[in-house]
Amino acid sequence: MLHLEFLGKLLEILDTDMQTPGLYGWFHILFFALAIIAGIVLCRCCKGTDERVVRRVLIITAIVAILFEIYKQINYTFTYDGTTISADYQWYAFPFQFCSTPMYISLLAGLIHHRKIHDSLCAYLATFALFAGLCVMIYPGQVFISTIGINIQTMICHGLMVTIGIYLLGTGYVKIEHKTILKAIPVFVACLILAMIMNEIAHMSGLLERETFNMFYISPYCEPSLLVYSTVQEAVAYPWCLFIYIAGFSLASYIILLLAMFIKTCGVSIQKRKPA
Repeated sequence: MLHLEFLGKLLEILDTDMQTPGLYGWFHILFFALAIIAGIVLCRCCKGTDERVVRRVLIITAIVAILFEIYKQINYTFTYDGTTISADYQWYAFPFQFCSTPMYISLLAGLIHHRKIHDSLCAYLATFALFAGLCVMIYPGQVFISTIGINIQTMICHGLMVTIGIYLLGTGYVKIEHKTILKAIPVFVACLILAMIMNEIAHMSGLLERETFNMFYISPYCEPSLLVYSTVQEAVAYPWCLFIYIAGFSLASYIILLLAMFIKTCGVSIQKRKPA
């Protein structure tokens, strides 16, 4: 009984309420600023491109993100009414959305020693993941709720995507050049294919009859819900939707790379103008 009560109290603590943060309120701005500052600090403290240091940073980042994801899954799955602990898994929160992939990719990038695969994974983190993280950190939309732990988890995990992207580009570990996006696209497509397979399994298993399961928000069996892309889903046949999805995210991620190239060029120009 004491054991059950302890677990119940722990669940209550993990589900502590707060006033839902507003867009560009102190909570939002604080975590966005911390993400950028952390990226800059990492660039300053971990100068150069020592592969062992980069791998260590990636693994630590992945572990932090995974631990927060485990908390999220526990919070969404278990409830305590004062006497009984109930479990009801929320399939819509299954951790394989676009913004979930960086925690897996960071871990793989930190552990895999095959050079080309490692470089591609890092390129993905510095382009696609950075773009996704910036999107959420700039405009969180509906990600904020009234549970303080979930809001912290959301901001930390998306913030880490920004931090690692800045770190990989800022240290030069991921080359700021056009072909970097070509290394990243196969990783994105591989993740997309996994999401499609999961969506098909959910459909064939009958899960969708009682649950929502829409990885990457591209399932043809679920109502369109992804901002902007939902309009495309309603107007274009599914195969073309996938093409537009891949092309759109690839272009946006390439723009992030172009922005990094512009910043690098400006930095070089400023350095040249400084008196010797």
